[in-house]
Amino acid sequence: MILRRHLLAAVAIPAAPGIARAQAPSGPIRIVSPFPPGGSTDALARLLQPHLQAEFGVPVVVENRAGASGAIGTAAVARAAPDGNAWVLVFDTHAVNPALIPNMGFDTKRDLAPVLLFGTAPMLVCATRGRPFRRFEDVVAAARARPDTITYGSIGNGSLAHLTMTLAAKAGGFTLVHVPYRGGGPIQTAAVAAEVDLAVATPAVLARHVEAGALVALAQTGARRSPSWPNLPTLAEAGIAGVDASAFWGFLGTAGTPAPIVARMEAALRKALEVPMVRERIATMQIDLDPQGGAAFGAFLDRQMETWGRVVRENNIRPD
Repeated sequence: MILRRHLLAAVAIPAAPGIARAQAPSGPIRIVSPFPPGGSTDALARLLQPHLQAEFGVPVVVENRAGASGAIGTAAVARAAPDGNAWVLVFDTHAVNPALIPNMGFDTKRDLAPVLLFGTAPMLVCATRGRPFRRFEDVVAAARARPDTITYGSIGNGSLAHLTMTLAAKAGGFTLVHVPYRGGGPIQTAAVAAEVDLAVATPAVLARHVEAGALVALAQTGARRSPSWPNLPTLAEAGIAGVDASAFWGFLGTAGTPAPIVARMEAALRKALEVPMVRERIATMQIDLDPQGGAAFGAFLDRQMETWGRVVRENNIRPD
């Protein structure tokens, strides 16, 4: 009996490290931010990085791989080994790219595993300096009276702002002129300089200019008023029915990554989001934090891809 117990112990001892390895990445862990440094995905990834490193006990690095509206960096994770060492933090372009960019080199649904939706934020529709608009209804009236004369800037062709205003114009029976810029920095500069009549972007891009009085916020694009902008009407409240457009931030891994590793990463992310300093920083980014796990995040992505893919196809929208 003693000999049998020793044999069982000898067999059991090597199994424990294997179980531990199955539940956590072996490292180093790579988090891809598919946009240049300084943007919201980069800021969020770097905010989470030290907490994930402490949780897993292995190096965690943030890697910026920009290009093609986030598709290049996301492709690197979609094609990575499913060992839990590569992850990507995406923005709302992730749901638009499948319809907008042919031959991305990966399948958004098949090659990636949703882990956690961090939260969302409506976009702001703002009037620039010297324009007579104080409500979005003023824009609609002017655009109907003078079609194709009111201009609005966004971060680029096929951006969520571009698609949202295309949808709003069709729903409201008016036309605007789209002026694409190449990112949040250029649209901020253009808006403050009043190069366009309107600017449409996330609060992370435009809020400080609204607060400084350089821009006038006319409406927000979500279905309901954001807690960050409780006094700003939605487009629906301004008479534009059927528009629900929010930027989002989410975390994905390579499809086929073992379920225990995905679960461990989700738990680590949720734990980091409970740190008061992290929550405060996310609040300053004006992201409405509402963590949703893999199944809910996957369903959310399906709805987003269906909605914005249809807008891209029906309006023959092409990338820059």
